[in-house]
Amino acid sequence: MEAFFSRISRMNTFVSSSSVGRRFKISDRGTTFTTELRAGTTTFLTMAYILAVNASIISDSGATCSLSDCLHPSPSCKFPPEVDPGYTNCVARARRELITATAVASLIGSALMGFFANLPIALAPGMGTNAYFAYSVVGFHGSGRVPYRSALAAVFLEGLLFLLLSIFGIRSRLARLIPRPVRASSAAGIGLFLAFIGLQNDQGVGLIGFSPSTLLTLAACPRSARGFVAPVQTLPNGTLALIPGATVSGDVLCLHGRMQSPTFWLGAAGFILICYCLIRHVKGAMIYGIIFITAISWFRGTAVTAFPNNPAGNESYSYFKKVIDVHPIGSTAGAFSFSDISHGRFWEVLFTFLYVDILDTTGTLYSMARFAGFVDENGEFEGQYFAFMSDATAIVAGSLLGTSPVTAFIESSTGIREGGRTGVTALTVAAYFLISLFFTPLLASIPPWAIGPALVLVGVMMMKSVTEIEWGDMRQSIPAFLTLLLMPLTYSIAYGLIAGIATFILLNGWDWAVAAWAAVLTGKEHSPAASTVPEVEAITNGI
Repeated sequence: MEAFFSRISRMNTFVSSSSVGRRFKISDRGTTFTTELRAGTTTFLTMAYILAVNASIISDSGATCSLSDCLHPSPSCKFPPEVDPGYTNCVARARRELITATAVASLIGSALMGFFANLPIALAPGMGTNAYFAYSVVGFHGSGRVPYRSALAAVFLEGLLFLLLSIFGIRSRLARLIPRPVRASSAAGIGLFLAFIGLQNDQGVGLIGFSPSTLLTLAACPRSARGFVAPVQTLPNGTLALIPGATVSGDVLCLHGRMQSPTFWLGAAGFILICYCLIRHVKGAMIYGIIFITAISWFRGTAVTAFPNNPAGNESYSYFKKVIDVHPIGSTAGAFSFSDISHGRFWEVLFTFLYVDILDTTGTLYSMARFAGFVDENGEFEGQYFAFMSDATAIVAGSLLGTSPVTAFIESSTGIREGGRTGVTALTVAAYFLISLFFTPLLASIPPWAIGPALVLVGVMMMKSVTEIEWGDMRQSIPAFLTLLLMPLTYSIAYGLIAGIATFILLNGWDWAVAAWAAVLTGKEHSPAASTVPEVEAITNGI
């Protein structure tokens, strides 16, 4: 064992002193080659769920499938309760194509980020924007305002605009305009957002569920005890009917059996394992927990299996048994269409994606850089220009492959927590996404209750930034609190930032106006440093 560690040490020394080590500043940033590899592995395992989840969400829009794919075409052949088998098969093919598209888009984005920006931040199609794309824009099986092909065109143009903003440095200027209390609280808000995701059913352990009276409540009930939630309306005759075009939720309602879910308790055991490893400073703690839960969940015939005995479970298990499968991108690649470009709804979608990405990706990039300790007192970090360029380019690439906007992934914080400090971490993630093109059946079978514990613990780690907020100053504490509160509760990083920035401006606008007017009266050029109001000076210097 001692000889093994000695060889590892010599390899780290060799790589650090090589041209590769100097290029990525491995020694300068206080890390080692093997630490970067471990960090990249941790980040990938934590975000690998995006391969299956993003493909499932985008395929819910129907992708390029249409009435012509139905064996018996009719206006209702695409919708429950009896979806046409021909349409179902088309959606299943699109889902596998989108798994490949997700992997390739993530590979491109992470490679660009690692090589050019030299940051340990991975990229992939963003959660939240993919749901907006699938359910709000295209709609369930194409029932929305904009067709799938037109929505891809909007993402493509939005990516080009985003790229132009990055090239001319406008994004970095916009990032510097984010007030200090909002910047400080955004990392903690993202941590809460991650923990919230990790506690739900779809990407977590299922501890939190829907309540018709309190919105959220304690859940963790078995699959057989869960119900769906459907939006209904009251008709003039007093009867209830499903709202046309509305989406029925997943199994988010616990009918009975709270805290009796076997998968929750398996996730809780993995959570304790990761906690114990973190307390003992065991390297790779996240990896051990994820592998432990996943390995147990891959056995069929158990209460915690990831492959239950139903049609969906059987299909997943059949795909899992392939182990190796390279599924080509067919119908979704280059599928965008500009036929709706003259319609107002097209531009509404485009600019909605643009402002969400400006706030969301910029905030996430800043928070990850801050979590890694790269941000200076001016709110800037090394490599930020190429970081902005990388994720903008990845958005364009993702749209060409058929998926929603690509963004910096908040799960990158797990790799940063493991010691990742250079672009080698992101390049390692890119390498795993390359490998995933061949092993998608295995990686797509990592269950959500294996990911949830890691996400919750990342939330714990990211909460430390709240100590930098001046809680005694209401002008700063109120915007900071709203930022970190609304990120998880609105399921959007962008909405949290909007609330924090808007509140900061409203609470300080009067003092700024007074200071500016005083400067005019005294004939002096107004600047924060020359403000005659001490409170205004302290606040504006914090922007």
